[in-house]
Amino acid sequence: MSEHPDCALVRRGYTAFVAGDMDTLGSLMTGDAVYHLPGNNQLSGHHKGRDAILDVFRRMGQETNGTMQIQVEAVLADGRGHVMSFHTVRADRGNRGIEVRVGLFFTIVGGKITDIDECTEDLDEVDAFWS
Repeated sequence: MSEHPDCALVRRGYTAFVAGDMDTLGSLMTGDAVYHLPGNNQLSGHHKGRDAILDVFRRMGQETNGTMQIQVEAVLADGRGHVMSFHTVRADRGNRGIEVRVGLFFTIVGGKITDIDECTEDLDEVDAFWS
């Protein structure tokens, strides 16, 4: 069974993120893509544009001193330009660690990511980690 092209696109994004390959990651999204991060912390909000999204990803790496690890659990497509992915993130920041499950909802148009909505199983823990 072959993987749906939209799922393959999202998996390429995960691979690039883990490798710190911002050039590849940026090439997978439109210039006006938006990343919606929930919560009430320094990273929360609507990050509009490829550069703003890549900046958030760089900040995640810097703030965690490269300790962030991602374990992909599932990537699911609806065949109409939507993908849901689920992963566990582990990281350390200062004297605090986190391990939390996260879900991402992607909108894909013309083979590029245009929108990412993030959900988490423990918003309070995420806020405490990034605050």
